Amino acid sequence: MTPPSTAAPRLALPLSFVVAMLAMLAPFTIDTYLPSFPSIASEFGASDLQLQQTLSLYLLAFAVSTLIYGPLSDGFGRRGVVLLALLVYVASSVGAALVVDIDQLIVMRILQGLSASAGLVVGRAMVRDLYHGHEAHRVMAMVMMLFAIAPAVAPLVGGLLQSWLGWRSVFLFLALLGALVTLLFYLGIRETLPRDKRHSIHPLKVGRLYLNAFVSPRFMGLTIAFSLMFGGFFLYVAGAPVVIFEHLGLKSNDFWLLFIPLVSGMAVGSMLSRRMAGRIAPEWMLAAGFLIMVVAGLLNVAQSLWLETTPLTVIAPLTLYTFGVALVIPILTVMGLDCFPKNRGMASAMQGFLQMSYGALVAGALVPLFAHALTSLAMAMLLQCVVATLIWLAVESFTEAPVEEDVS
Repeated sequence: MTPPSTAAPRLALPLSFVVAMLAMLAPFTIDTYLPSFPSIASEFGASDLQLQQTLSLYLLAFAVSTLIYGPLSDGFGRRGVVLLALLVYVASSVGAALVVDIDQLIVMRILQGLSASAGLVVGRAMVRDLYHGHEAHRVMAMVMMLFAIAPAVAPLVGGLLQSWLGWRSVFLFLALLGALVTLLFYLGIRETLPRDKRHSIHPLKVGRLYLNAFVSPRFMGLTIAFSLMFGGFFLYVAGAPVVIFEHLGLKSNDFWLLFIPLVSGMAVGSMLSRRMAGRIAPEWMLAAGFLIMVVAGLLNVAQSLWLETTPLTVIAPLTLYTFGVALVIPILTVMGLDCFPKNRGMASAMQGFLQMSYGALVAGALVPLFAHALTSLAMAMLLQCVVATLIWLAVESFTEAPVEEDVS
């Protein structure tokens, strides 16, 4: 299914760049079509609930499929699993451009979710296959810095395509992007998991590993903290059409006013996290990141209560929040993977499943519940951030040895 691990790639591409490209498919698939919501609703007579389902069911499919790709990549190698998923992604993106009703679009979005998850899950495991310690932190931060570009560029590209060619061109663009990533991965990345380190994918053994992860206080605490603090930011990503169109009174070409500042904060935070890896203890970096997020959440609630609603007042606290998020993400990710050093594909899959399941909950339940008012959105963000911080503090006080189980 995969070439030997010693096989050289045909192109000398940095792993961090290609893994970032793989990870970028997920936010591009989420954000690029958001400016097209009004046009899709108009053409198909779709309700707000049906439009939200194109996002929430995508996220749910993404989450569930991560549980499959992790063990598959541990059993058969990373490369073949990713290539197969990428081909499905390209086909489903073309299909989304050709649908004739909203139900067909929902189905294609589910297929996109089932396939886009492979790159994110397996890519993180590939980084951890090759890098260790502070170097893994640096590479993961570099991936996050490149990955952060996607949410800024995606709605801008989507808005332009929507204005020039209509919403179907957005999905054709995603198909072309998927084809480009497939080509780069095929030509530029070798297999990172040697055959002698691959494991059985017998359902009972895989199930036991997932159970071990689920009952691990440290792993679950790190993963839930990640999910909650990212959920605070994702409220505004999934609710971007409401924030842009209703609260700020902007148009489809104005999504960049929200996304570019948010992603700039994340890019700067990722850059700083990378530079500080090995110079500052991870615990201090985490403390700084969580503190910044809590302060940003408090400022966000304050502006929603007492300041006039403008792009500056709404977006400035969110930019500070994403800066804090970017300081924390690489460290929490690596710490979670290191809880299961012999089964990092499984650990990455469990991380992805819980994170994206919570993302689906945010998009499908929390956004409709809180998006009617900026104050309720701000309070929901702050609450998630505070709970994430408390969980992290509890995890820091709990020592747990890495699980060395091998299911080969």
